[in-house]
Amino acid sequence: MPTYQQFPLPDAGEGLTEAEIVEWRVAPGDVVTVNQTIVEIETAKSLVELPSPWSGVVSRILVEVGTTVDVGTPIIEIDTDPSGTATPAAGGRAVSGAQSPHGHHEHPSRASEEPGGAEEIGAARDERAETSGSVLVGYGLGSGGSGRRPRAGAARAAGAATNPTAPAPTGASVSTPEAPAPTPAATVSAPAPAPVRPATTTNGNGSSSSVASSSATSSSAAVHALAKPPVRKLAKDLGVDLEIVTPTGPGGIVTREDVLEQANRAEGRTLATYPGDDAPWLASGTVSADGRQTRVPVKSVRKRTAEAMVTSAFTAPHVTVFHTIDVTRTMHLVQRLRADREFADVRVTPLLIAAKALLLAVHRHPEVNASWDDQTQEIVYKHYVNLGIAAATPRGLVVPNIKDAHRMNLLQLAQALGDLTATARSGKTTPTAMSDGTITITNVGVFGIDTGTPILNPGEAAILAFGAIREQPWVHKGKIKVRHVTQLALSVDHRLVDGELGSRVLADIAAILADPAQALVWG
Repeated sequence: MPTYQQFPLPDAGEGLTEAEIVEWRVAPGDVVTVNQTIVEIETAKSLVELPSPWSGVVSRILVEVGTTVDVGTPIIEIDTDPSGTATPAAGGRAVSGAQSPHGHHEHPSRASEEPGGAEEIGAARDERAETSGSVLVGYGLGSGGSGRRPRAGAARAAGAATNPTAPAPTGASVSTPEAPAPTPAATVSAPAPAPVRPATTTNGNGSSSSVASSSATSSSAAVHALAKPPVRKLAKDLGVDLEIVTPTGPGGIVTREDVLEQANRAEGRTLATYPGDDAPWLASGTVSADGRQTRVPVKSVRKRTAEAMVTSAFTAPHVTVFHTIDVTRTMHLVQRLRADREFADVRVTPLLIAAKALLLAVHRHPEVNASWDDQTQEIVYKHYVNLGIAAATPRGLVVPNIKDAHRMNLLQLAQALGDLTATARSGKTTPTAMSDGTITITNVGVFGIDTGTPILNPGEAAILAFGAIREQPWVHKGKIKVRHVTQLALSVDHRLVDGELGSRVLADIAAILADPAQALVWG
């Protein structure tokens, strides 16, 4: 018999308690196999693809895209025995787990709610579509009969559903959109279609032609949205399309407030000159009533980053030291490496030399590679370097790290930097890649910024800010020449690193960038 399994949201890493559903890769009725990717979720650290734990047919999607759910919440239901034999139900009916005529895999409990067995589900839904045309436009689903005459569009739609062979009135398109099935008491018999009153309009060439009245020509669109006449007039005056308004009134009716909110939302995006399609950071927000603000909920990576930065800023006492240096020789080295065959398949930038300089400085001053354990009141000195690289992504700031970077030569470090950057930009950085960092570089120079006072990555004692490299007048060998100059800033946790140690570390980094040959002496 059909066997239905519900897949709960797992912990994607490091004890995270919730995640947002970003994209479903499957739909109800799809056949899935073990380890096939079925959904993409976003945790507080990264995007994660979840595989299916079973083979079978997708029965239900339990959580919609954009919803944040707690770990352990069922998100999808899979029939692991789709070819199982139907089980007898009460009254001698067979409740089958086979696919319905609509292509969805029906759960036995849901199939039993429809009239008849699984074979009758499609007929029942067709019957709903026929009765949907009798709903009074502008008044929702009633609880009983009504003496009000339905609008002409609704009457024609109901007449067409009842008598499929009846011709449609001239100039009107008949549409019977699927709607929730009303209860028997709410079904209203529609009168015969009202005659269409011809009206005369003038074409662009000055000639006249006879067309259907406005009530007939607009019936195809008007029958979709439920709204009272005053609300429709307000929408028309404000230029709001009722079809895109989210209704909040009883029975799915569009209210005056819904129309005003939609108008303000459109005005707000016009004032900001950032429509949702062009500004993804606004797409999930709510526009204020006056259209002057958009509020976006804080979640996922940005939420985790904010929490970590606040904790770091108010827990670790920050001290920052600065150094301005001539890096002309580093720029010459970068050009030589770009022409070298060994580095033909990797991207060589000044950041590569700065990363190597930091690793050599840590080797000379290993006490800077540490963390403060507040719970045990201990200093933890780490005998390895997991070099973090702060990366700005559309999802927010992430700091993946290169594991055991201290063991890598320059070519291996360049390859690791390229892989790390590409993964971060694609949003595929895993939680493991962002865990257990020991020291970090933030390259603010790519934004044209000279320097900054970076906040420590939580659990680390130092972070280096690498500024923009500019051509500037510089005293070189007693003469003023144009040289490549940059600024470095090193922020440290003053509980672990005092001013002397921080200054020595930064001086060593600067010495290698000023003369990369110094690395041969210290390396």
